Amino acid sequence: MKMSFRWYGEGYDPIPLQYIKQIPGMTGVFGVLSQYQAGEVWEEAEIKKLVDQVRGAGLELEVIESVNVHEDIKMGLSTRDQYIENYNKSLENLAKYGIKTVIYNFMPVFDWLRTELAYEHEDGATALYYNDADIQGMTPRDIVENTAKESGGLTLPGWEPERLERLDEVMKIYQDIDHAKLRDNFRYFLEGVIPTAEKVGIKMACHPDDPAWDLFGLPRIYTSRDDMDIIANLYDSTYNGFCICSGSLGSNPANDVPAIFREFGERGLMNAAHVRNVKYLGDRIFTEAPHPSDTGNLDMFAVMEAIYDTNPDVAVRPDHGRMIWGETGRPGYPLYDRALGATYLVGLFEAVTKMKERA
Repeated sequence: MKMSFRWYGEGYDPIPLQYIKQIPGMTGVFGVLSQYQAGEVWEEAEIKKLVDQVRGAGLELEVIESVNVHEDIKMGLSTRDQYIENYNKSLENLAKYGIKTVIYNFMPVFDWLRTELAYEHEDGATALYYNDADIQGMTPRDIVENTAKESGGLTLPGWEPERLERLDEVMKIYQDIDHAKLRDNFRYFLEGVIPTAEKVGIKMACHPDDPAWDLFGLPRIYTSRDDMDIIANLYDSTYNGFCICSGSLGSNPANDVPAIFREFGERGLMNAAHVRNVKYLGDRIFTEAPHPSDTGNLDMFAVMEAIYDTNPDVAVRPDHGRMIWGETGRPGYPLYDRALGATYLVGLFEAVTKMKERA
């Protein structure tokens, strides 16, 4: 297992690479070039600069998160071919500098969505929180403004202002796009990029919709095991795989999260993994819990055992964390709690490994 940490890049992330390197068991980062908007070509000079920075700190950079998919591709507009061409050029450029995996998502309009970014736990820690009842009283514009207000001046992944400038126009177009049409558009994207990914040796890893249900009338097509099976069959290739996220899929208690990790690991389609816990507080109400199993509703040991049994070399990162010990920063992406989560996951993996070796 390659334990990793998401890093937004110099000037975009308040956490220095030196601190990430100091986390026990940490071997690399999931990197991103935050200056690029969806649809733009990632240029070689900027990729090389990022790779050199990370490797200079003694860490690996084999995973990029994310090369975002332009909304015109998701909507199936006539401009999508140019954006697919740009995407392929980015993949080609990334491959030249040793990138092996690219994480992306196909969520319409919004990325991960929460109704509160600093929900206070009993111990005083704050975390991301979702209550579906709150969504019912909000418009898409309301949630955009609320997220921007609570982000502390830091851009959140999937909530970049440039992406949301066309919000009203895009929402109107989506009125004519259902689940079947969005899947057709996804197939078109995969047919356009997977041959390039295969040629340059980059595994594509699609991230689940978060939370795992439709929002604001928008279709969401990666919310369950069955959705994943459909996506895998849109283009039959191990390069058309998944970033399996326990927290995103785990937002819906109907999903058997360890079983999903195991099945798609066995099928050779677990190309990356996010591992975190969630705590259910009611019907479609949850908060993001500390990583240990007994603090939430997910069995982290079973998840790590499934990873060990099916793809023990996969790149894994602790996902969202709480704000603890007075830390401030990008909601969901603190240093301290994610570091605690990483060391807990490393400990679980060691335990699974030794149990299997002694059996």
